Amino acid sequence: MAAALAAVYLVWGSTYLAIAIGVQGFPPFAMGAIRMLAAGALFYGVLRWRGVPAPTKAQWRNLAAMGVFMVLFANGLVNLAQTEVSSGLAAIAVASMPLFVAVFSTLRGRRLGALEWTGLIVGMGGVGLLNLGSELAASPLGMACLIIAPLSWAWGSVWSRDQDLPTPFMSAAGQMLCGGVWMTFASIGMGERFTEMPSTSSILAVVYLALMGSIVGFTAYVWLLHNVRPALATSYAYVNPAIAVLLGTVVLHERFDADTMLAMLIILGSVVLLTRAPKRG
Repeated sequence: MAAALAAVYLVWGSTYLAIAIGVQGFPPFAMGAIRMLAAGALFYGVLRWRGVPAPTKAQWRNLAAMGVFMVLFANGLVNLAQTEVSSGLAAIAVASMPLFVAVFSTLRGRRLGALEWTGLIVGMGGVGLLNLGSELAASPLGMACLIIAPLSWAWGSVWSRDQDLPTPFMSAAGQMLCGGVWMTFASIGMGERFTEMPSTSSILAVVYLALMGSIVGFTAYVWLLHNVRPALATSYAYVNPAIAVLLGTVVLHERFDADTMLAMLIILGSVVLLTRAPKRG
């Protein structure tokens, strides 16, 4: 369990730093396409070799939709945002995802308890502060991307609960493959071009994102979902931003204003309330 938690805490927390390094040499959607197609193909091949059934046609359609919500928009827009904003700031913004999951779950009929409503209201205040009172306000593109990305991931997470999907690991592989195809279309549509050979550090960052971020991190997360309390499995949501801010400060010498740090504390506190609240029907 400790190894799995370390993977989702440290590996997923470090992906924002890897993205920041990667986009210095790769166009954002091209980088996402390479990462997801490589990781998805490798993961899919291993699973099929081990006898895991391939998705059905209906399941592939659902995976293609999840690839739009949870790869193209969620991951691709974070890549795009990090061409303008710091890695730590991106991680703080994405930490708002559980708040949007709660909103969408409520719209689909799930009742929230008093503690969850408190967390939701407090968290939305933190999101507002982050977008209006911090350095993020200076980047309209970054702000738009970092609002849409967690919204899209949250909607995809809630929507997928009622869909016909293959086993969890095969779902991850298929979602990465489909998302990689969508990323490729987005890269072509946006006219992305490589003007020079990416640096060694950027190439290694993309390799790290594919192997560690996509395969190791997700495998650990799925294992946690099936073996520990949901609150513990999802606790990465309020650990990752702290890891990302620390790495961004130490490695990239990023600096954060007081409003940004206050917004992070508010958002992470609200996520703790949401994940620790008793589950209701």
